[in-house]
Amino acid sequence: MTSQSSGATPATVRLWSLSEDTLVESDTQGVSLHVVAKGGEYTLAEPSELVRESLRRMTLGPVSLANVAASVRRPGTGSGVTDDDAEELMRVLDLLSASVVHSLGFADGLAPLLSAVPTTAAEGFEPRVPPRTRPLRLSRFAALRGAGQELVLDAPHAVYRIVLQQPLSARICTALAKPCSVAEMADELGHPEAVIAEIAAYLLASGCVLLGDEQGGFAEDDAAELRPWSHHDLRFHVFSRSGRHDAAESRGVAEQPPLFKPVPDGPRIALPRPQQIDADRDPRLGELLESASPCSGVSDLPLTADQLGELLYRSARVRSMGTIDLHERGSFRSSERPYFSVARLYELELYLVVAGCAGLAPGIYHYDPEAHAVVLIREESPDWAALLDMAKVSAGIGCRPPLLITATARLARSSWLLNGAAYATALMHVGALQQVLHLTAKAMGLSARPVPMDSDGVVARALRLPWPDEVDVGECVVGVPC
Repeated sequence: MTSQSSGATPATVRLWSLSEDTLVESDTQGVSLHVVAKGGEYTLAEPSELVRESLRRMTLGPVSLANVAASVRRPGTGSGVTDDDAEELMRVLDLLSASVVHSLGFADGLAPLLSAVPTTAAEGFEPRVPPRTRPLRLSRFAALRGAGQELVLDAPHAVYRIVLQQPLSARICTALAKPCSVAEMADELGHPEAVIAEIAAYLLASGCVLLGDEQGGFAEDDAAELRPWSHHDLRFHVFSRSGRHDAAESRGVAEQPPLFKPVPDGPRIALPRPQQIDADRDPRLGELLESASPCSGVSDLPLTADQLGELLYRSARVRSMGTIDLHERGSFRSSERPYFSVARLYELELYLVVAGCAGLAPGIYHYDPEAHAVVLIREESPDWAALLDMAKVSAGIGCRPPLLITATARLARSSWLLNGAAYATALMHVGALQQVLHLTAKAMGLSARPVPMDSDGVVARALRLPWPDEVDVGECVVGVPC
């Protein structure tokens, strides 16, 4: 798509390039091309000279395909490219769609105005100039953010993210925070309407910007499938999974963090270990799952050190340690514990907020799963009391629970392997841990209930977490059933 200049209106040029992680190689005979792209590996048998030269130049940066075609001659004939050559090139670009970047620039050779970068395989990118008076608006799921030295516009349901490489493009995006037409933006920004329209066409084609109807309404606002989703929930869902976003943007740590968090300073207390775990004595899993809990809450009766020790021993202790070999990613130390963890990463840490437990003074403790011991990190304090009161309200019980277990996540422990899925996986691990705590407590005649807590920073402050290196991700109240 190219608009011809008239008077002082500059001409825009459609540009094409391949993403930086795309590899194009010719075979030793120079007959076929081998392309490694996001969508897979492809062998192009006897591609035309237009395909060869276009892909070569696209690996170097944005190029005009019209300029490439004008410079190419068919081998042995000296004639230019044919319609069949052009159609072949379009088929190849469709095949490589997950790696083809679409840019819009001026015919001055400077940086593009903006670029549409695919985040997954998509059908052809077709920018169409919108009617000049129809309203446009950012999707309510779109976000404008910094990425390295670039300004990026993206949305979880869009298969392209927009890199805004010139101030004009960024100004148009900010103008679209409210419904605005091409004609209105041209007047407001003082730029030619034709240029504004071309930029708007790219924004619309990306899916980050919406086109309103004649009455000024937007289909997204009435879409039943989108009503349950908040901006943050949908972004979290999409960007913590592969397939609909660019995983290359995820920034995991370069080195493997330690298996365990360094044990904090403070008084150290070894927890009792059960002399013998008689699995035959416990209720069967089916019984635990199908039987109703004794009550919905916990009483103010204190726990015993033996009960606390057995609960944590059977739910969260380190049973063994070893090494896992990930082949191309190398090997890493791992541990094995009673609850499930992907690749045995075990990034969760446990903290005990103790209010009533024989043998343990009230305070906040860190659990050492390797030694099956606790370390006192804070005595009774206003933050200690605030955590217990919040747990009391969240659990809907009439007293402070004798024990609140808080799980935190050291994201560095898992992000080197899981990248952008590290936090979502930590939440899954919390659920697995809470289920094991619940069933173990039930088998012991205790009650362990997950509770939602709006910490407002209280948890991080009370536990003295090095936020955001370590973040609180879940809580569970434990006690004697009422």
